[in-house]
Amino acid sequence: MTSNSVSETLLGLDALLTEEERGWQAKARTFASQRVSPTIEKDFEDALFRREFVAELGALGMLGMHLTGYGTAGANATSYGLVCYELEAADTAWRTFVSVQGSLAMSALAYFGSDEQKERWLPSLAAGASIGCFGLTEPTGGSDPAGMLTRATRSGDDWVLNGSKRWIGLGSVADVAIIWAQTDDGVRGFVVPTDTPGFRAENIESKHSLRASIQCDLFFDNLRLPASAVLPEARGLSAPFRCLNDARYGIVWGVMGAARDCLDVAIERSKTRLAFGKPIGAMQLTQLKLADSFVEYEKGMLLSLHLAKLKDAQALTPEQISVGKLNNVREAIRIASTARSILAGDGITGDFSVMRHMNNLESVRTYEGTDEIHTLVLGRALTEQGAFR
Repeated sequence: MTSNSVSETLLGLDALLTEEERGWQAKARTFASQRVSPTIEKDFEDALFRREFVAELGALGMLGMHLTGYGTAGANATSYGLVCYELEAADTAWRTFVSVQGSLAMSALAYFGSDEQKERWLPSLAAGASIGCFGLTEPTGGSDPAGMLTRATRSGDDWVLNGSKRWIGLGSVADVAIIWAQTDDGVRGFVVPTDTPGFRAENIESKHSLRASIQCDLFFDNLRLPASAVLPEARGLSAPFRCLNDARYGIVWGVMGAARDCLDVAIERSKTRLAFGKPIGAMQLTQLKLADSFVEYEKGMLLSLHLAKLKDAQALTPEQISVGKLNNVREAIRIASTARSILAGDGITGDFSVMRHMNNLESVRTYEGTDEIHTLVLGRALTEQGAFR
């Protein structure tokens, strides 16, 4: 794939990619630039989720693309990362969609579902004919899922689900929800068609971030499920954590796409904005900001690629994913903030993408593990001492 920005040319990542990986990146960039970018500022302003994009992403093979079988693409980790990178360069909402659909809902079914559950849902989700969501976080907080209050109890051969979830992506447009609940045997996962009586989803409206996406409160009121709704291979929190690790891996790449877009906007603006009789890009402090931002972008991209190679070798650990999530999100936010300063007052307007990326990245900083949680994960790995409580 031909790079089309100064930051990418200087980085030279193409030389480290295979032809297949570059092909996936090119497909994602074309979709992002031709479908998402032309309307995203207005979609963000109007809080509009374009459902028509779902089937288009399915047709491109990008939903659950890291999985094999049931209509999925079986792509490698680098290819999946590059797709996340290109989608988030347009807007975090569409990388988030791919993460929720593929890395959370579809991964849960692929890793832990019965043959019947996989056959019922995976082909439809892969094609974008159906939408899935993943309900783990609750109103009391997301960092301690062991304390979840949602509960499933046995009633004859059935299960009865009661409780609530919060900040659930796609909940009000989903056809199927993967819901995690406490049982007498510990945490279990349930495949819940969203038209089941007792299921209710309400959009969270007062958002200043991820406005082109959908996040919801979910409520379960004596929701009755057959025994076949249980994910048979999912027992305990290790099951949802495995799915979360897939999603976190995609985030590591995705936020670098947002960072690249902010950096490219700032570079271009530095060439055209004049102050004191010359382009601001000719001033030392501006060059310092751009050089520092590029160095952090380059390190983030190389870290992403390193993690991809480990993932393909089935050697990637949760602690290594925490390094990627903590570093790349933090640095993407810094790059966005620096780019905003180079754009000065104009940087807060919708004429540029930077403030939108800044707002979206604050959500990414919080979901799939906060900075604090990933810091403690790494602290435990380094000292062999847990400090979560």
